[in-house]
Amino acid sequence: MRTAGVETRSSAEPQEDRHPLDNPAYAALNGPHARFAERRGRVVRYQSDVSPWLGLPDAPEAGDWADLAALAGPGVEVPLPGVRVAVPEGWEVTFDMKGVQLVDDGVAAAPDPQAVLLGADDVPEMLDLVARTQPGPFLPRTVELGTYLGIRRGGALVAMAGERLRPPGWTEISAVCTDPAHRGEGLATRLILAVADGIRARGETPFLHTSARNTDAIRLYESLGFRLRRRTRFLAARVPVGGAVVG
Repeated sequence: MRTAGVETRSSAEPQEDRHPLDNPAYAALNGPHARFAERRGRVVRYQSDVSPWLGLPDAPEAGDWADLAALAGPGVEVPLPGVRVAVPEGWEVTFDMKGVQLVDDGVAAAPDPQAVLLGADDVPEMLDLVARTQPGPFLPRTVELGTYLGIRRGGALVAMAGERLRPPGWTEISAVCTDPAHRGEGLATRLILAVADGIRARGETPFLHTSARNTDAIRLYESLGFRLRRRTRFLAARVPVGGAVVG
């Protein structure tokens, strides 16, 4: 169907012959998360209230950048995960950070007796916790991407973690955050292991991303049984305003 000029499809498109984690958003939106996808040509993105992430083919051509510009709109900042080529002339790079991708290499995954399943009714609290802890993008429908677990103290949500990108055979652990008043209690670790347990239970493998500068988080993840798979970049760029989009 089409909504406001954007085509939404439920069918997956063929993947290029590469590992799905090399371009995980593209792989997810052309696979298990196709129901959340909006497309224009070969460019695909999540619905705007689900996630800001989008996917470009591995080697985007001029027409792909033009489709992305038309899909996003002039002057809009777009994330570019998995893009390993220079952005075209006229596009302003607004964010460029080195990152790492880690994968399950023997994580001691286990359910947690205090972890509660979070859903649509919990979204206001989840958004509040995210606003106070800044773990990364979390929107009103992000909870629909997968399982989200939380821990409460006195009825209040103080920690959470959940699932984001889901390329075939893999699921990303994301939105890991803890209220500052409850840090140091090991809540994030417990939730990571509990989310990983659920991913493993359906036959998939957990993975995650973090900043290359976040050495404390990397050490924690490695101590839990994650290993570095590859180094990556988190890019964002602004769509040109007016004029031709050069590829």
